Amino acid sequence: MLRLAGCVAGIYTCFLTWGYFQEKVSTTPYGQDHLKFKFFIVLNVVQSIFASLIAFLYLKVQGKSLSRPSTPLIGKYLQVAFLSVIASPFSYAALKHIDYPTMILTKSCKLIPVMFMNILLYRRKFPTYKYICVALVTLGVSGFMLLAPMDDHKSKKGAVNSSLYGLMLVTINLTLDGITNSTQDQIFHAFKVSGQQMMFFMNMFMSGYMTLWLLNPLNPELASAIAFCQTHPAIIKDIVMFSICGAMGQCFIFYTLEQYGSLSLVTVTVTRKLFTILLSVVAYGHVLNVHQWLMVVVVFSGIGLEAYVKRAEKLEKMSATAAAAKKDLATEDASLEKQAATAGVRQRTTIVAPKS
Repeated sequence: MLRLAGCVAGIYTCFLTWGYFQEKVSTTPYGQDHLKFKFFIVLNVVQSIFASLIAFLYLKVQGKSLSRPSTPLIGKYLQVAFLSVIASPFSYAALKHIDYPTMILTKSCKLIPVMFMNILLYRRKFPTYKYICVALVTLGVSGFMLLAPMDDHKSKKGAVNSSLYGLMLVTINLTLDGITNSTQDQIFHAFKVSGQQMMFFMNMFMSGYMTLWLLNPLNPELASAIAFCQTHPAIIKDIVMFSICGAMGQCFIFYTLEQYGSLSLVTVTVTRKLFTILLSVVAYGHVLNVHQWLMVVVVFSGIGLEAYVKRAEKLEKMSATAAAAKKDLATEDASLEKQAATAGVRQRTTIVAPKS
């Protein structure tokens, strides 16, 4: 229990700080010319390199090996790294059309695209409570965006169109994240790797993909990012802090996933997103009205219901398994006692031949 509490504290500390610097790097004007940093592929490369380095150091400190993965496993790593690389730009692009609290709230709703894709592609059916959860989350996110304070300099129609486009970008990001998470689960179960091994190789391949893109002669992003850092050196510290916090947070994420399962991890990360919204509101002065706060409560009520029912189902399953094991043990004991009793009766009823 103490170890789980340490994981929770680590995830909260790292990712709350990471969220603070993510918003700062992506939305804050730097320098006297008030320019914003727009080179997010470079930002992701730096974070991936830091994450690979920290995962490597963690494995060395723990005395664990980092052997060369098999060819099928490399293929899976390449797949999950590619999905992660193409998912991230949609998240940063959405910030041009919606504010940070809206993006975080929307990203808390992975259940919606996952359920939609399962119904559409695989014709799956879900329990009633899942539809209730999706309805609450959809209502909350829609209400949060529609009830946002209007900017006097923008028309209502323009603001709504911009918000809907931003929501579409976040939805694409969520869908790709859902595919990534399912692939990671498959890797854990099929190849029995540790969380830090996956973290190292996944981030290494991610940095490789993005470096190839940045070294493309037709792509000026790397040179522009270097020039921006030279003229606005204050951003270097923010980028480094963003990368370190994200890398350390990944260590806690992968360890929690490996040791305690996805249910505990989802519960921790979802509540963390709520505190990220609160931190963003306090640190950057976002204005939320009473109706928006009510919509936040509606969203997390749906997510909380999902987590509560899943936990109840898991505990019921564990109880049923324990009861079945106890019943099997009792049956086995009764069988042994019956065999012993039968052997005793046979011994007592042995006929001794009379002496002649």
